Amino acid sequence: IESLMKLIPLPAFSDNYIWMLHDGRRAMVVDPGDAQPVLDALQIEGLQLESIVVTHHHVDHTGGVAELRDATGAQVYGPAGEEMPEPLTRLSGGDVCNTLGLSFQVFDVPGHTAGHIAFYCEAWDGAPLLFCGDTLFSAGCGRLFEGTPAQMLASLDTLSALPDATRVCCTHEYTLSNLKFALAVEPDNQELQQYNAQCVALRAQNLPTLPSSMALERKINPFLRSRIPAVMAAAQAHDAAMALQSGAFATLRQWKNDYR
Repeated sequence: IESLMKLIPLPAFSDNYIWMLHDGRRAMVVDPGDAQPVLDALQIEGLQLESIVVTHHHVDHTGGVAELRDATGAQVYGPAGEEMPEPLTRLSGGDVCNTLGLSFQVFDVPGHTAGHIAFYCEAWDGAPLLFCGDTLFSAGCGRLFEGTPAQMLASLDTLSALPDATRVCCTHEYTLSNLKFALAVEPDNQELQQYNAQCVALRAQNLPTLPSSMALERKINPFLRSRIPAVMAAAQAHDAAMALQSGAFATLRQWKNDYR
């Protein structure tokens, strides 16, 4: 039955994706910052919205929640430690979210926000599935608005430990700008060069670069590679004092903040 399920990134705003998973009858959506793309998709596909899952409190992830809940009666699941559009079922690391006949494990992944969570399904359509919000992007990671570099590194370690085949469903189309930075960090990384060419071709056709895979991210994402000698050397060359004091990961994150 589950191979009939479809995973669709619904574009919203300038570069958000609202992920929708549906079985032809019932649907779940992840981080609906805007209700309209979801309402349109539900109508076109003839679906009933069963659940809304939210990774963190930023308005581009929560803005459509109340409208969708009111329109559909969907159950809302979100982080235990953040301000959310009530009512909802609050979840934290170790909890399980059951919807559409699937079980999602909840991970605490603070850094981008203090109470950010991620949703992980061990097996969907033959491979694991991860909804990681703004913690992990393809070739990047979220800015540290509320957490520390140490927290974000630990969160990324949690996600990086997931199986190779895990599909990584990030919520922004930031891949090309992330790759530009990743290539500044590791210009000689051949996998990175190949992936960049693929993503340029996809975006030229206005196609999403996502989902990515965990195996790929471990090969090309500087923020998952901050302990690799070439990446540590690049961080050191960029800002030796900061690399010495705060470590390669914190240096990379600061470098990316300022990178144009």
